[in-house]
Amino acid sequence: SNYLPVPMMNVINGGAHANNGLDIQEFMIMPVGFNSFKECLTCGVEIFHSLRVLLDKNGYSTSVGDEGGFAPELKDSEQAINLICEAIELTKYQVGKHVYFAIDAAANEFFNKGEYIFRDKKKGLSSDELLKYWVNLVDQFPILSIEDPFHEDDVSGFINLNNEVGKKIQIVGDDLFVTSSQRLSEGIKKNAGNSILIKLNQVGSLSETLDTIDLAKKNDFNTIISHRSGETEDNFIANLAVACNSGQIKTGSVSRSDRNSKYNQLIRIEEELGDNAIFCGNQILNKIIRD
Repeated sequence: SNYLPVPMMNVINGGAHANNGLDIQEFMIMPVGFNSFKECLTCGVEIFHSLRVLLDKNGYSTSVGDEGGFAPELKDSEQAINLICEAIELTKYQVGKHVYFAIDAAANEFFNKGEYIFRDKKKGLSSDELLKYWVNLVDQFPILSIEDPFHEDDVSGFINLNNEVGKKIQIVGDDLFVTSSQRLSEGIKKNAGNSILIKLNQVGSLSETLDTIDLAKKNDFNTIISHRSGETEDNFIANLAVACNSGQIKTGSVSRSDRNSKYNQLIRIEEELGDNAIFCGNQILNKIIRD
């Protein structure tokens, strides 16, 4: 069978991708509660436009960041996720049923001299304090995935978070593993996370990328095929996600042609496969929620 991936759709940008007050780089939605990729994409588009209306109504900027998500001047993560919840409530979809959340913290960006510096907090956080912050956020909202929750050298942070909530959510390494099979196998040995972001041009060759995906699958690590910041309209990663049955794709928001080209290609693939196409949808929950 051919599995169409669940997309991680970037709807609010912060961190290095935007010049607002948010430290976390990406707030994403994962529309899982559907039977086809097409329905899932429709849901994402409707939420994206509902969010635009909501931001506009509240006097926030509706210009988009470099991955196509909005970059409003918000004060903290809770406010960002609450706004997305509100936008979902304005559509016919439900949070925690049709739609879940994913976060790319990109913690390298707010790590400085051994501390994690959040602009809205009075003091820097230690690795343990940041761990509590993540656990608390996961308790508050239906989050399925957190990418790079700690600095790439803070491997114990990844290990501790994985021990704490790894049965419930994806702990994804991007800067930690850089699509390298060598770095991934070290992470597997240490139990530092349970998922890997796969960037084809990070490691440089397709064969090495496939080796890394293979290693991840053999060790029960989830794989997420990902775009990069400086994208073009090349849509090969859409084909790769289906060819590898990766189950998930991260390719930005549903605005800007460089991001939309991947979604359009996935729709074409689903149509071409016809009855042989299976949308991962809710099945992804069984793979993530491992208990």
